[in-house]
Amino acid sequence: MVDNQEYKDIEMNENDAEIPVSEDQHVNDRRASIRKHVIEALIYVVVIFCCIFIVPEYVVQRTIVDGKSMTDTLQNKDNLIVNKFAYLIGDPDRFDIVVLYPYGRENKNKYYVKRVIGLPGETIQIKDSDILINGNVLEDPYRREPYINDPGMLREPLTLGEDEYFVMGDNRNGSSDSRDFGPVNKKNLDGHVVFRIYPFNSFGFVD
Repeated sequence: MVDNQEYKDIEMNENDAEIPVSEDQHVNDRRASIRKHVIEALIYVVVIFCCIFIVPEYVVQRTIVDGKSMTDTLQNKDNLIVNKFAYLIGDPDRFDIVVLYPYGRENKNKYYVKRVIGLPGETIQIKDSDILINGNVLEDPYRREPYINDPGMLREPLTLGEDEYFVMGDNRNGSSDSRDFGPVNKKNLDGHVVFRIYPFNSFGFVD
């Protein structure tokens, strides 16, 4: 008769006995491991591709303010995050701060950061330093100075076409904008400025 302790030892030894693995199993394991590594490598390639090409082109991008045309809202050398997806699914609103290519996207080095003032179909004019939209004075809380010295092409009423936007810098008297280069087509609006990441003391959302 075998006592309980001996029985347990025998049972443990039987369970711990190595089960021989066939050569086919080794081959299958190697294949599974190779497939796993290939899939992981493909995922890394897709992620890297998206980060390098897709995200900057269609989702978000960093841009840097060059000049003082948007003071006091933005300052020279401010680092901004631009939502490039916003205008792929929707339209700009009045007072959005946008990145744009006034001379077309083929001129990638000639971009501006401005604020949307006039919307498609509206008639816009500057008269006695007031911005008129369809004949009504626009409440303009972002302008740096109360007087606009140079109305440019807005000395006379201008009616915007379909998908055309009129943009201006908040520093109205120190900005080259649609008063000089004209309305900007939506296709040349690169995105909506939403966040400032530098300087750190001004870190946060941009209005």
